[in-house]
Amino acid sequence: MAQTGLLIFLLISILLLDQATGQASKFKARKHSKRRVKEKDGDLKTQIDKLWLEVNSLKEMQALQTVCLRGTKIHKKCYLASEGAKHFHEANEDCIAKGGTLAIPRDNDETNSLRDYGKKSLPGVADFWLGITDMVNEGKFVDVNGMALNYFNWDRSQPNGGKRENCVLLSQSSQGKWGDEVCRTVKRYICEFLIP
Repeated sequence: MAQTGLLIFLLISILLLDQATGQASKFKARKHSKRRVKEKDGDLKTQIDKLWLEVNSLKEMQALQTVCLRGTKIHKKCYLASEGAKHFHEANEDCIAKGGTLAIPRDNDETNSLRDYGKKSLPGVADFWLGITDMVNEGKFVDVNGMALNYFNWDRSQPNGGKRENCVLLSQSSQGKWGDEVCRTVKRYICEFLIP
């Protein structure tokens, strides 16, 4: 009888132990399942973020192609002439709002192409704003992004405005030469968009 009691005790102990380990396994399985769901959620979020980046990139490319169709494409840049005249800061803000900057010629080829596009797109306009200024440091002309320039195309006796004339224009009558001007002067302008 003592043996039978011991046997029953062992069987009950084994059943209880089996049930406890089964519940622990279920708990671990649920924990791993939750972790897998979190990992899948993270993967999905990453994939969705990547898709949004691609969609936005495609939208930018489409907008850029539209700009190039309305303007002209030269030297891995698109140029788009303004429809109205503005002072330098408003012109620059308008170009930024469109996804570009005021045009910044980096060499003679770009200057000549920009001049020719300006003559065609802005007939009768004597000069237009470029994205170049010395507002921050008098006499040190930089582009509107603050980057130093390696190329200048100044007209004779230019720049000559001292602290009063801090913004740069391209003169059609001087065959694309540059001059400095008071930034509050209202002028036409050409926006530039880099093509990736």
